[in-house]
This record gives sequence, structure tokens and C-alpha cells, in this order.
Amino acid sequence: MKSIMFILFFVLLFAQEPIDPIPLKIKNINKEKAILGKILFFDPILSKDKKIACVSCHKPQCSGADCVQYSIGVFERSDKPMNAPTVYNARYNCWQFWNGRAKDLKEQAMMANHDPEEMDMDKKTLEKRLNSSLKYKSLFKRVYNKDYITDDMVYDAIAEFEKTLITPNCKFDRYLRGDKNALSEKEKRGYFLFKSYGCITCHNGINIGGNSFQKLGVFIKDIKIPRGLDRYEVTKRKEDKYVYKVPTLRNIALTAPYFHNGSVKSLKKAIYLMGKYNLGIDIPKEDINYIEAFLKTLTGEIPEILRGK
Repeated sequence: MKSIMFILFFVLLFAQEPIDPIPLKIKNINKEKAILGKILFFDPILSKDKKIACVSCHKPQCSGADCVQYSIGVFERSDKPMNAPTVYNARYNCWQFWNGRAKDLKEQAMMANHDPEEMDMDKKTLEKRLNSSLKYKSLFKRVYNKDYITDDMVYDAIAEFEKTLITPNCKFDRYLRGDKNALSEKEKRGYFLFKSYGCITCHNGINIGGNSFQKLGVFIKDIKIPRGLDRYEVTKRKEDKYVYKVPTLRNIALTAPYFHNGSVKSLKKAIYLMGKYNLGIDIPKEDINYIEAFLKTLTGEIPEILRGK
């Protein structure tokens, strides 16, 4: 194991940086469509009982996550045992949901809207409600130049809004852009350990995750965590049990609880367990403190569209 870690460290040391900074500005966004999507995202009219909106499970104060283990859907239904992932920077994920069952943000919005444990809506009811609203008729006419609102337009607009939910300019992004004073020595040490322990193997790219599927518990023979909706539910291959999309680490200090079932409350414990489960090592407490300090540098700015810009 030590020899493997030694080789991995030198590969990473001399390789190009495995993490890219988030762009400071987004290109090719239809602003009017995104603003319409924002209105829809915050409106409980999209749920069957008119009490749940997209924002109910993806709260700005929780950096696009929910801050609770299990979200509450329509009629107080609970989507157990899955924890709501952050919608911030989701445009950089290769797939959506923990098991990747949605290929893009538009499909994710549609699936969440139809899910009986989330919003429990159907095409007919959704279109009837929105077409009965003079406000929405006017807004959709302006954006789509159509007299009748379809469910496809709704999910398209929500996806356009979600594409704007980026959190640029975190301390680490500034460091990557050349400001070597952006990080303290402790934070730099944490990044060094993050790479040398092998965390970077799965958490890399612009979203520091979201671009691969990995098995939880590579080094655990009998893991004691409920599977929930893992990759097996999509592929039906036995080897995909306990396989999930690697979550983004951006804004990770603000999106507790952790893991697919929200069973871990603290960032330190999540670091320790991932070392044990997926690296096969017990990371010393001192090194966990360093890595946690680095992870806290991944908290970016609030998305512009949520600041009224």
C-alpha cells in the first residue's frame, strides 16, 4: 500500500492540476428564461399539494442542499433513505441524482416533479394550473412566444435557472488562478494531503466530483449503510450495488449531512470514514484537520441570480 501511495503522490505532483476553477462568468445563458426558471423553482404551485417547491429541498441557506438527512415531499412524504444533493454547480455534473438516472438538469427537473415522494405532479395537472395563471401565461409568452404552456417548457426554464447556480471565486479557485497567498500554510498542507492520500482520484475536475461513479465501501466487506437508490437501480447489475455518483466537494462545509443517506453529520467524520471505506486507511486526526481546512476553502460566492443580479 505504501508503495502505491508513493507512486500516486509523484504522479499527482508532476501532473497538471487535477482541479479546474469555476469560470467567473457564465456564457450562453438566456437570462429571461433563467429568471422564469427561478420563479418556477420557488413556486409550490408545481407540487400536487401546492406546499412543496424545488427550493424546499435545495435551499440557498444550505448552499443548494437541504441541511437535513431526508427531505420532506408532498403530503409530508419522506424520500428515504436518500439525502438531497446540492443543486449548486450541478451544471458541471456528468449526470444528475446520486445514481445518475437523469442525463441532464432538464430531465432531473422532470423526474423530481413526477416523483410521488417529491412533488407528485403529472403533465395534465401541471399544464392546467399554469395555463390558468395570467402571470405565467404572460411570462411564458415572452420567453417562448407560445400561447400554451407545456410541461417541457417548465423543465427547460428550471434547467436554465439551475445552470446559473455556480459559486465561483472560492479561495482555492483564486489559488489555482495564481494567487499563491490565497491559501494559508495549513490549507496548502491540507491540499497536499488531499492529493497524497488519493482523495483526488475520485474528487477532481471543475466540480471536484460529479464526473464518475464509485463504489462506497471498497475496503469494507459488509457495509452497514442502507443502499437506497444506487446505480444498481439504473443498470440492474449486481456490481453496481452501493455505487453512486461521486458528489461534488464544492461548498462542502455548508451542505451537511453527508453521504447518500445523510448519515454523517460532521465533515471530519466524513473524511475519516472515506479514508477507511474507500482508501483502506485510518487517516490521523492531525491530517484530518488539515484536509478539513482545505475543504473549507471550496466555499464560493453566492450565485449572482440569487443576489438579484
